[in-house]
Amino acid sequence: MRQRVATLVWRVLLAAGLVCGVGLLPWLTRTDPAYTVLKARSAEREPTPEVLADIRRQLGIDGGPRHVLTGWLGGLLRGDAGQSWISGADVLPGVLRALGASLLLMAVALLVAVLVAGAICARTLRLGARRRLGGRRGGGSGSAVLAALPEFLVASVLATVVGVQLGWLPALGWYGPQWTVLPALALGLPAGAVLGRLLDDLLPGAFGEPWALAAAARGLTGRSIARQAVRRCVPALLPNLGLFVVGLTGGAVAVEQVFDIPGLGRTTLQAALAQDLPVLQVGTLALVLLAALATGTTRVAARLLTGPALRDGALSSLHRPAPPAGGLLPLLYGALLLAVVGTGLARDPLALDTGRRLRAPSLDHPFGTDALGRDLLARVGHGALDTLLLAAAISAAALLAGVLLGLVPRVSAPLVDTVNAVPPVLVALLVTAVAGSGAATPALAVGAVAWAPLAAHTASLLRQERATLHITATQGLGAGRVHLLRYELLPAVVPPVLRHALLRLPGVALALASLGFLGLGAQPPSPEWGLLLAENQPYAERAPWAVLAPAAVLALLGALAVSAAGGLRRPSRRRAAPTVDGVDKDTGAERRSMAAAESEPAGAR
Repeated sequence: MRQRVATLVWRVLLAAGLVCGVGLLPWLTRTDPAYTVLKARSAEREPTPEVLADIRRQLGIDGGPRHVLTGWLGGLLRGDAGQSWISGADVLPGVLRALGASLLLMAVALLVAVLVAGAICARTLRLGARRRLGGRRGGGSGSAVLAALPEFLVASVLATVVGVQLGWLPALGWYGPQWTVLPALALGLPAGAVLGRLLDDLLPGAFGEPWALAAAARGLTGRSIARQAVRRCVPALLPNLGLFVVGLTGGAVAVEQVFDIPGLGRTTLQAALAQDLPVLQVGTLALVLLAALATGTTRVAARLLTGPALRDGALSSLHRPAPPAGGLLPLLYGALLLAVVGTGLARDPLALDTGRRLRAPSLDHPFGTDALGRDLLARVGHGALDTLLLAAAISAAALLAGVLLGLVPRVSAPLVDTVNAVPPVLVALLVTAVAGSGAATPALAVGAVAWAPLAAHTASLLRQERATLHITATQGLGAGRVHLLRYELLPAVVPPVLRHALLRLPGVALALASLGFLGLGAQPPSPEWGLLLAENQPYAERAPWAVLAPAAVLALLGALAVSAAGGLRRPSRRRAAPTVDGVDKDTGAERRSMAAAESEPAGAR
């Protein structure tokens, strides 16, 4: 009970700190909020001292940040969220409308993501149901390419091709169910690819558990076994699914910008840029509450799906020792990526030739040219040095932080919820306010949130792994916590989390690209990939190669990351394992339980 109260207090303190930090944004940036509000209201009006003083009196900010925060919190306790500093309208109705639009978009995008994840896992499910899976490990190149596609690029292509050229679905606005399809596809396709890869990574272990062998021996249909295998794996994925719920609600800023959707992410971004603090604070508070609700729901769902097996330590490990998956695909993808980067580095990325604007790919310009006649291959190659090295460094730091914080879930779980509730764009603005603008600002902003899904994944896998039979047997032999952590838990958990980190490596590059697309990342004439996509996106219809070139290299990076991750497996230990009654502890308890195993996984009994 004390631990639950302490966790609740920790969660409340984090949420309060975040909301108060957002409320201090103008003073952190050392800007005059009255001047920002004046420019947002009327850009032509002269900012004289008298006008600014009058605005401060109107907004009640002449008493300083402490007076503003206490006044806002006092009104919130009375059910009054205040009025917008820009429009003067009540904040709460506007934020609720934006939240409703974002929740509807999130629900449809989540449906798309589930369908995509099912399609990615279809082959593994079919082979596992027929007992033909063997040692197969999914290659995942296609899903990696899909996961590496920038959301804003998918949104732009769908809006241009499907919405404008073909006219099949509306491309702009938010007036009914038809307007949700294209933005939901733009959000759901990459998210579904990530979820599908994580699920496909767990399914072979589920099909190899004793219950699956017993079910096949009793003659249950392959479809029933496949359905129960999915049920066995879902609890380990639910924490990340909860993060997707919040991310698709408040983090869809770029997609909402492309499709002109009045969602919560776009509303929060506009409020942050205009320093409309009441709207910004209420929007952030809504995302924090949504994160807490999503976390609680996924935790309850995981317990229901797992059943008493989690409490009784009767699960089997989904991450058994296995030889690394070999193959030439990582070498092939890596050689191709190095060839593109090396060829581009030999060219000048800043050479202008206005007579060759938007030229199609040719022998002289294999990737074509951009709107200023610059060689796209050269810009992609030189941009790789910044994009790839920065994304790799951020991913490594996020992996280390995620694993370490995942080991202490009572501390990290509320922190994960709070961090995930803040859209990356708002994080970039807060980082800019504290550290100033510069080349490191996008890296700090992305790194501040990139560890959260890895920490949630680590904590979820540890919770499941601690409830396995071989851990129970090892504890019965007298093993201490340090021995369990070093020789049993970490070897089982780190490889899948490392594969998850590699899967998200292109996503880190995409986050940097998204900040560049929204004008918060690298600035011209930098050849950073996000800036390349942002600069050339207006010419996508006339010169599609201008955006396809950097997008294709991002997709190649995703294919390389996932294919390389396939070789990261828990190694088989050569040393003699402790035994229980003469039986290897890693498998003996499971083998003895097979005789009494039912035809359902432990969590379904």
